Amino acid sequence: MHPWLILLLPLHALASTKKPHGVSPELAARYIPVQKGSSEVWECLDGSKTIEWSAVNDDFCDCPDGSDEPGTGACPNTRFYCVNEGHIGAFIPSSRVRDGLCEPECCDGSDEAPGVCKNVCKEVGEAYRERVRAEQKLRKTGAKIRSTYIAFAQKEKKRIEEELAQTEREIATREKEVSRLRDLVERTESLSAAALEVRKQSPLYQILMTHVTALKSLKREYQKHLEREKALGEILDNLRTGYNPNYQDMAVLEAVRGWEHLASLPHINDVAKEDDSTADTGSDEEAGEEEEDQPDDGLWSELQLEHQLDELLNTDYEALLLEHDKLVGAPASETSILYNLSAYLPDAVVPQYEALRDQLVSWLEALGLVKSAPTVSADASRLQKALSDAEHSLDLTRKEKEQKEKELQRLFDPEWYGAEGEWKKLDGTCLSKEVGDYIYEVCLFDEARQKPIKGGSTFSLGHFESRNNAPGVVKGSPEYYRKQRYTRGAKCWNGPQRSVTLDMTCGTENAVLSVAEPEKCEYEFKVTSPALCLPLSPAEEKGYAASKKEEL
Repeated sequence: MHPWLILLLPLHALASTKKPHGVSPELAARYIPVQKGSSEVWECLDGSKTIEWSAVNDDFCDCPDGSDEPGTGACPNTRFYCVNEGHIGAFIPSSRVRDGLCEPECCDGSDEAPGVCKNVCKEVGEAYRERVRAEQKLRKTGAKIRSTYIAFAQKEKKRIEEELAQTEREIATREKEVSRLRDLVERTESLSAAALEVRKQSPLYQILMTHVTALKSLKREYQKHLEREKALGEILDNLRTGYNPNYQDMAVLEAVRGWEHLASLPHINDVAKEDDSTADTGSDEEAGEEEEDQPDDGLWSELQLEHQLDELLNTDYEALLLEHDKLVGAPASETSILYNLSAYLPDAVVPQYEALRDQLVSWLEALGLVKSAPTVSADASRLQKALSDAEHSLDLTRKEKEQKEKELQRLFDPEWYGAEGEWKKLDGTCLSKEVGDYIYEVCLFDEARQKPIKGGSTFSLGHFESRNNAPGVVKGSPEYYRKQRYTRGAKCWNGPQRSVTLDMTCGTENAVLSVAEPEKCEYEFKVTSPALCLPLSPAEEKGYAASKKEEL
């Protein structure tokens, strides 16, 4: 029979000979007719209707859910199942059934009438199984390498934990050292303050303080006199301008004349009669008075007393005393050589020496061989510097600890090096590919670059930003690790900043397979890595073993 003649047969006739056609194995048990009287009936899968069994696959849609036509295209939005014996069964939309085209998903040709499409499932199945075996072999080899990455992460964990413990011990030691030095500095400053009190008992300082007290007293009295002079001046000014000369009161007249002479004022009755010659005479007299007011022998003027006396009285006389000691040399005490000796000793033995020195001094004082007078330690500045250095070292060690804690936290973080730490081994690993006149390089978790082969500037293609952050991708899933984004690269001329997307798959080597630029300044690297090679599941292991036996 010719294939084209089969197309002329009614579809329900074909359906009656082979049922259920187009039904998947999971639903085959539900396509069984029920005897009702002399006829066979069948219930739609949604239970909405019961139809004659002969109406199944009759190319007419009877059930609202379209379940009565699994082997035809009569009902919309339904699926046809291809058995594909010798390969893997597959579904296609029912609209593609009996359309005269051989669908690749149906390698057995069951979507078309018998004889229209050749059954190639044997060849397709063999090629598929060969491809699966090759992929599984690649995965098994890559998974072994991946296991070494995981072992490396475990070693890194142990190393970081040991370094953390060591760092914590260093912090404890440095904290003790800082505490010891701070105590020494405080003791030294206390001794310095006590020694300063002793120096204040010197005759020079005592007489200096007496002079200061006298100056303050004189200033106080001077201020009082100025205030009294101002008050008297106001009284006399009022008398001068308000008295009546017709009364011939000689006492008042003498007082006014005396005040005018003292204050260099013209007689009140002659104010209106002043002329240029009088003004010139007055100027000469004022000049003469100014000359008379000039201090002799370095004495301070009234202006200096008014503006500079406070500054002099606010001088830090204790600092001057210490500066005086430095200039002339402080008198050496019986124990000064013991204190100065520590400046010449190595830092490692200074604490032991200072303890021994303090004990020796206390014995000498107890025996009365030396006076128990406190002195300014020659080590004060050195101790202060040592304290500052120790505090700086302590801060650096604490920051180092924070960095190691951060590194340990990221080690098994799914967002960073994976739940098993398989990506830690590749941190900073650089992969490159030569394409045309450039070498494209990516250092994982760091930066991607474009290097000209014949010389020139290297351009940054971006810095690591994230993994696959597409919507719906779960962090830590295999899909999450298949992409890496590198952004914020060098800006293209008249374009955006360069960026790179790594499209990563399982492979036995860490390598860049290809480089493309699908959009301007947006690059795509095809990369392989054993870190993406997951171990085979038990079912896959069983299938892989069976396929190897078939090969043998």
